[in-house]
Amino acid sequence: MKIIGILFFLVSSFSGLNSYSQYNDSLTSSQLNKKRLILASTATGSIWSGSILYLSTVWYDEFEKVKFHSFDDSKEWLQMDKIGHYYSSYHISEANYRIYKWTGLSEKTSTWIGAGIGFGFQTSLEILDGRNSDWGFSWYDMAANALGSASFVAQQLIWSEQRLLMKFSYHPTEYAAYRPQVLGSSFSESLLKDYNGQTYWLSFSPRQFTDNWKLPAWLCFSVGYSIEEKLIGDKNIYVTEDQVFQARRQYLFSLDLDVRELPIQKKWIKSLLRPLHFIKIPFPTLIIDGNQLTGSWLYF
Repeated sequence: MKIIGILFFLVSSFSGLNSYSQYNDSLTSSQLNKKRLILASTATGSIWSGSILYLSTVWYDEFEKVKFHSFDDSKEWLQMDKIGHYYSSYHISEANYRIYKWTGLSEKTSTWIGAGIGFGFQTSLEILDGRNSDWGFSWYDMAANALGSASFVAQQLIWSEQRLLMKFSYHPTEYAAYRPQVLGSSFSESLLKDYNGQTYWLSFSPRQFTDNWKLPAWLCFSVGYSIEEKLIGDKNIYVTEDQVFQARRQYLFSLDLDVRELPIQKKWIKSLLRPLHFIKIPFPTLIIDGNQLTGSWLYF
């Protein structure tokens, strides 16, 4: 729950300043604007500290606090939570890069500041986890956080843009009803807790790599990863009175849209479409489910 919840909390907090900076691209210059830098830094610091304060007093306060310790969670949830860490760190890094680029800082400086904030924020969450009796500080989470920020930096340094886009989608499942305390008792809770309904995607447009493809630049191919029938974090079998659930991985292949490349001239419309940069657009999808090949006409 933590990773997805914090991502949406942080993205919603950043969206105002981030959208403002996009809408006012014409005001961006190559020279540092000190007023914008102060505004960006103040907003970032306030959101960061406010997020940590909120979590420590609301979410983490429900659990017993113990001495700081580490925790090996590498085999839980078939690594879906690790991809969540990667996804969160990647998008927080990119959001902050855009904000600091808007202030007039150089491309390279904005890139490293964005990545530093993305990784730093995630690290502060792990420190909170380190005193939680149910979890602990996870080096595997830290590795996923580092990879998420590093993938943003690598693309920015190589291409000066993000060509491999991390996205997310969700659909309700039947499994939350069996363990509502773990997988959620409502739609909003299950959105954050039920890994069976979550899918992480890597989307890319072939036109960004070669002009030989006669496809529009906004059309993307997308590869996804999810899990099915996973009701316990560290166990792959869950037995009820009349059913046995066997956890398995799913690999998905679909299409997607890159909203940045849509032929839209009005900046306010592009700003409204900005959340679709994080979310996978529903399309027909092929699904490798264990040893079976299935499909969905419109996969969410």
